[in-house]
Amino acid sequence: MARVLTPRAEDFPRWYQDLIAKAKLADNGPVRGTMVIRPAGYAIWERMQAEMDARIKDAGAENAYFPLFIPESYLKREAEHVEGFSPELAVVTHGGGKQLAEPVVVRPTSETVIGEFMAKWVDSYRDLPLLLNQWANVVRWELRPRVFLRTSEFLWQEGHTAHATRSDARSYARRILHEAYEDLMVNVLAIPVQVGLKTARERFAGATATYTLEGMMGDGKALQLGTSHELGQNFAKAFDITYSSAEGGREHAWTTSWGTSTRMLGGLIMCHGDDNGLRVPPKLAPVQAYVMVVKDGEGVGAAAGKLRDALRDAGVRVALDDRTDTPFGRRAVDAELRGYPVRVEVGPRDLAAGNAVVVRRTDGSKTPVPVTDVVDAVLAALTADQQALYDQALAHRESRTREVATLAEAIEAAATGWARVPWSAVGVAGEAEANAQGVTVRCLLRADGSVPDSEDEADLVAILARAY
Repeated sequence: MARVLTPRAEDFPRWYQDLIAKAKLADNGPVRGTMVIRPAGYAIWERMQAEMDARIKDAGAENAYFPLFIPESYLKREAEHVEGFSPELAVVTHGGGKQLAEPVVVRPTSETVIGEFMAKWVDSYRDLPLLLNQWANVVRWELRPRVFLRTSEFLWQEGHTAHATRSDARSYARRILHEAYEDLMVNVLAIPVQVGLKTARERFAGATATYTLEGMMGDGKALQLGTSHELGQNFAKAFDITYSSAEGGREHAWTTSWGTSTRMLGGLIMCHGDDNGLRVPPKLAPVQAYVMVVKDGEGVGAAAGKLRDALRDAGVRVALDDRTDTPFGRRAVDAELRGYPVRVEVGPRDLAAGNAVVVRRTDGSKTPVPVTDVVDAVLAALTADQQALYDQALAHRESRTREVATLAEAIEAAATGWARVPWSAVGVAGEAEANAQGVTVRCLLRADGSVPDSEDEADLVAILARAY
């Protein structure tokens, strides 16, 4: 397999690009910074979408859709917001062969346009909370693109809510953070995430608080996998999102926004991938079991078809590969690259002995199993390997995280992994110093690991790392 992919230890960025290409997950688009997501990659994204969408709906939000084009004036209403996004904006000045009366922005995010309609739809406290989500594409002009991680156009979901009180808004932002995002990443993507509060320097433009989920990648760098923001009343005041209170007064609403994107695909690759390719957690995998005909004849094809049907009937997402005109070795390599959790190999010799071979992608084990026991063996492997991938990723994170006491030690530790350091030893000035050396404060947390309300709380711990 070393001939197929550059070894991770030799050149991690090259390995990442090789894997995406060889596993046929995505391609670079014709415009610099864009990407084409191929069927194998999109199938994983669809699974992420389905799992995330169910969790968002469980939290009470409803899906809607808002325009791709946003009047430039909308962004200018919230000064910090437009300043934060200005370098990334794609602006349309002509349409239909004529110069537009007002330039329009291709959405980088939708707080402004959704705020405009929230103001129309909210009148009374009875209209709150208003809980919206949309699945869409966004454009942020990227100077240093990398497929899935940073592209000028990407796919995501963005939630936007309005509430009657600050406490209700904060509670909802955190509910999404934990019940939708953390639950998905831990229990489906098998990625251990550090959940915490962003510093003022790192928070979303226009927000009063940003909560983040940070994952450690295979090379020890951090990747921000999702964020949830308290927007206070900043956008409510800019867009006049007001409501009549129960007492009869007119009040500004409190709003939130939150999002995850196709960046999760990049995180999945870099967290779980190995020198043989992708390893997809069973709960996420579009194909959980891949039944392969090693060599046709002697009833092999029929037996493989029956195993496919039995697995499907047991609730396993299964596919059958009976392309015996393609060498088996090549097909097995492709299956490894794609990261199918389990392969069931059916060949004449094993079948003559009443067996099939169960191959587990996570540990590479190959076990002859009686045909009558294959379904149980596959189900057991899927359960065990979901946990194994999480356990391996957690052990990797713990082995590459150092407890340090000073900023200098934290910057040194960030060369190979993460540093945990007292926030009081870093502070605003230390954060700027770290940034100058390519290290960022990924998040702040309390000593007990919980998420703080403010960076001004006492005894906070800072996580410092290099990041994608």
